[in-house]
Amino acid sequence: MPKAIFMETLSRKLQGYCRYYGITDNRDSVKDFFDEAKRYLFKYLNRRSQRRSYTWDKFLLFLKRYPLPKLKLYMTSSN
Repeated sequence: MPKAIFMETLSRKLQGYCRYYGITDNRDSVKDFFDEAKRYLFKYLNRRSQRRSYTWDKFLLFLKRYPLPKLKLYMTSSN
């Protein structure tokens, strides 16, 4: 799968997760999930070939080109 399509799909899934679980009292858990997703993405991208493709610095440059969504929290309605 091309990187651009993969990153677009991953971004949509992370946005959906954030919209579902991103309520005000759940900030730490959602942030931990985003950090873990970033670590798994680094691991996945390094498994695409027989040798290590990315160092952490190159990975951060990759994320500048294909950014992950920003963590956004939503207020709960108290009706």
